[in-house]
Amino acid sequence: MTQPYVTLEIKNEVGYIEFFHPAHNSLPGDILAKLANTITEAGQNDAIKVIVLKSGGDRTFCAGASFKELISINDAATGKVFFSGFANVINAMRKCPKFIIGRIQGKTVGGGVGLAASTDYCMATTFAAIKLSELNIGIGPFVVGPAIERKMGLSAMSQIAIDANSFYPAEWAKQKGLYTHVYESTEELDDAVKTTAEHLCTYNTEAMLEMKKVFWKGTDDWDELLAERAQTSGRLVLSDFTKEKLKTYK
Repeated sequence: MTQPYVTLEIKNEVGYIEFFHPAHNSLPGDILAKLANTITEAGQNDAIKVIVLKSGGDRTFCAGASFKELISINDAATGKVFFSGFANVINAMRKCPKFIIGRIQGKTVGGGVGLAASTDYCMATTFAAIKLSELNIGIGPFVVGPAIERKMGLSAMSQIAIDANSFYPAEWAKQKGLYTHVYESTEELDDAVKTTAEHLCTYNTEAMLEMKKVFWKGTDDWDELLAERAQTSGRLVLSDFTKEKLKTYK
C-alpha cells in the first residue's frame, strides 16, 4: 500500500496501532492527528489490555515530521500547529492508561525518536539506528526533547541533539535506555513483541495503570511545556537560516 494510513487491529487483547507514509514514514499533520486520536481511543477500549505501536515498511520506523509541510510554513501560528503534531501524540501516549510497547524495525529520526522514547517498553532491531537532525536545519528537538531526556537522560539526549549529522546505532540506544532489547531480524522482533504483549495481558490491568502513573510522574505539565516548545520551533522555522536551509531540500 502506498497511501498514508493509521490502523488499529486487535488480536488476543493486544491493540496493534500501525502508521505509514510512503516518504520514509515522515508524518504530516493529518496523520499525526489521526495517530494521537487512535492512541486515545485504544486507551479507552476495554477490549484492549496492551498497545503495540509500530509502523509499516521495512527499514525506517519514522523519519520524523513531513519536510513537505515544514517547507510550506510561512507564519508562527502555522509553525506552532505543525510542531504540536508530535506533541499531541506524545501527550496521548503519556496519558494512555495502558502500557505501550514500541516495535522499532528500522531507522528513526527526529520526532520518530520522540515516539520511541514515549513508549513504555521499546524493542528494536539492529537496524534501528537513531538521529536527532533538527539542528541541521536551524531548529532543535524542542518538542521531543523532554520525552527523550526522560528515557535516556540529559547527557545522551544532548549528545545526539548536538551531533545532528550522526546516526547512533541501536546498541548505543539500548545502552542509554531507549531500547530494552535489540534483535537481529524483524521476525525475531515481531515474535518477541507478540510474546511480551500477550504475556502482559495476563497481568492485573489496574496494577499496570498504577505503574504507568509512577513511570510518568513529574510530567503533568507537559501539555503546557510541549505547547511552549512547539511555539519555539514554530518561531525558529521562520528564521532566514532555516528558510535558506530548507530550500536545499526542495
